[in-house]
Amino acid sequence: MDRIKISRVEDVQIIRRGIPVTGTLHLTPHHLIFSHTPSVPTTSQEQPLPSTETTVVPKPRELWITYTIIAHCAFRPTLPSSSLPSSIRLRCRDFTFVTFHFRDDQEARDVYESIKALTCRLGRIEKVYAFTYRPLRPEKDVNGWMIYDAEKEWKRLGVGENEGRVWRISRINVDYKFSPTYPALLPVPSSISDNVINYAGKYRSRARIPVLTYLHPLNNCTITRSSQPLAGFRGNRSIQDERLVAAIFASSQPRRQSRDMARSGGSTPGSERSHSDLALSSIEASSAGVEVIEDTGSTESSSELSGTGSTVYGAQQHNLIVDARPTVNAIAMQAVGLGSENMDNYKFATKAYLGIDNIHVMRDSLAKVIDAVKDSDITPLPPNRELLAKSGWLKHIAGLLEGADIITRQIGLQHSHVLIHCSDGWDRTSQLSSLSQICLDPYYRTLEGFIVLVEKDWLSFGHMFRHRSGHLSSEKWFVTHNEGLVGPTVGGGSNSSGGGNPLEHALLSAKGFFNKDNGSRESVADSDGEMISYSESQKVAGVASTTGEREVTKVRETSPVFHQFLDATYQLLYQHPTRFEFNERFLRRLLYHLYSCQYGTFLYNSEKERLESGVKDKTRSVWDYFVSRKEQFLNDSYDGGAIDERERGRERLIFPSPDEVRWWNELFGRTDEEMNNQKATLSSRQRGGVVTGLEAAGATTATGAPGKAFLDGGFGGVAAGIAGLGLSGKVRSPSASRRAMEVEMQ
Repeated sequence: MDRIKISRVEDVQIIRRGIPVTGTLHLTPHHLIFSHTPSVPTTSQEQPLPSTETTVVPKPRELWITYTIIAHCAFRPTLPSSSLPSSIRLRCRDFTFVTFHFRDDQEARDVYESIKALTCRLGRIEKVYAFTYRPLRPEKDVNGWMIYDAEKEWKRLGVGENEGRVWRISRINVDYKFSPTYPALLPVPSSISDNVINYAGKYRSRARIPVLTYLHPLNNCTITRSSQPLAGFRGNRSIQDERLVAAIFASSQPRRQSRDMARSGGSTPGSERSHSDLALSSIEASSAGVEVIEDTGSTESSSELSGTGSTVYGAQQHNLIVDARPTVNAIAMQAVGLGSENMDNYKFATKAYLGIDNIHVMRDSLAKVIDAVKDSDITPLPPNRELLAKSGWLKHIAGLLEGADIITRQIGLQHSHVLIHCSDGWDRTSQLSSLSQICLDPYYRTLEGFIVLVEKDWLSFGHMFRHRSGHLSSEKWFVTHNEGLVGPTVGGGSNSSGGGNPLEHALLSAKGFFNKDNGSRESVADSDGEMISYSESQKVAGVASTTGEREVTKVRETSPVFHQFLDATYQLLYQHPTRFEFNERFLRRLLYHLYSCQYGTFLYNSEKERLESGVKDKTRSVWDYFVSRKEQFLNDSYDGGAIDERERGRERLIFPSPDEVRWWNELFGRTDEEMNNQKATLSSRQRGGVVTGLEAAGATTATGAPGKAFLDGGFGGVAAGIAGLGLSGKVRSPSASRRAMEVEMQ
């Protein structure tokens, strides 16, 4: 292969965890392989060496590194005035850190240039390992592409075309022309026609309208997801979008009342009282009352719902629209014609801003974590705990868990509906939606169910795996320097950029947006940070517009979004060790194969791209790997998934404990003692609440939209309002809210 300048180098010394080993380095088209034979253990001087017949020759050991998993590569050549050998230092995305020392400087240069060419100069995604990988048995006999069947999963949830069903499957997007980033099949209320959906799509970014992703089997309450509305500073509205959301929130009511509510845009006799007025008047509820509901809600819900009485859940719901973004970010998006819902038009719900930061902040946070562990190759010392604490990573994971906790309680205990969105609805929305479903449904805590959940809420709903993972790497991740062995370029900081002030980012992006042609409705912001046109974002994600065009990775658009979801799932597994069928190693290996590019599952951004590329015919599914080795990924402590609401620890629902987040030490190849101690966990006071604002028709609390009336009682009203919604203890402190308001007013 012309990219490989040298395929084999002898007498290479590798250093890992401070231990040097000498062996042979091999360069293949898809892997870097270091092999060595351990020395034969010697006996004491008093004992004679064993005879040749009884000597056991150790087997060669190998370390395989796929090129696409390399996150940073630093080459330090031998200086004329130095006796230090040439070295190549690698940091991998699975947190493997190694340093290679070479006797010959030219060989080191050839290895470095070969790795660089094989990593970031491929030009097309079809050149990664997945398109040449051919598994052996038993993996060869498994077809992971067949595990997820959308229609089968919707049927399991109770969605179908049968007469009398509240939900139906719309095929308006079967050719992906309505919304290219959405799945082909869209579950929507039966009372909403495709004509209404078509008009509603013009009001949501990239036509990602509110559609069903989860239907609770006991109370028929739902999780729906969408993108942000195109509200803008002028407060644009869409009657069709309002009808769609009203029909969703009325879907657990009797069919006639549900149909009437949808037709009237959410106004039925008593509906304003039962939704918006009740939600706001419930500020008098106490936190203690919420705790009582938490203790008894699961048992009462199952027993009452199984009865034959006339009680109808939904008559006094606290339906919630969750905007996952910080309030100031959502408001700043109005500058480019986007924004958030005007709750005067959605009087049947309350809106909560969750304050989950954007992709740039998350990327910077992980870079700081890497700075704390980056010397894992040259030293056996534990990570720098001070830098770990300053990274803010655990705070972000706790925020996701807290958001999932809010959604879980709204549906499972409050018997209410929740609509989730962020910007484009494929990053933070996927995190919150999938984590909430893990908490609500025991099926998603099984190995098969978790696979179905990832396929449904991440792959089908268009999380930009190729975009966020940066599979084709970047030349920015390769550096040559003449400094000492340890330097900042080896850490994660070199890959990070763009955290900063959220309002400043949004306004700068808006300035760039207005300076370019925006003739298309799809020329809108790319989800969680930087404003780019849709056609440009397709190229950034690696979709070449013409044959032969070289595809590139845009570093600023990479972010550990799926990594955070797996980390949050690990927290749930650790906090509820008997409730999951799969083990920690399953999550760790799944993160590895996100970046290994050995399978085709995570190579594209949407269902449409996977279909057009023919990836199912050309590559293997990542689930082949796990299903064929299922026994390796099963949890020995699993209780079997049996549900008994009368026995603590066997309830249908599980709830996260954000205050108990911890470092996923196995992921970093560290012991629990090295990364977790009494100072590693976060108290609620340290991390602050996740809710940054509440908004309902005619009233706003905390950092809501300007021009709204604040509830009486100042910040105390915010806390009480959250208590009434079942969100007790989830609001940020007064000082944090004031700081956010100061930034907003600037």
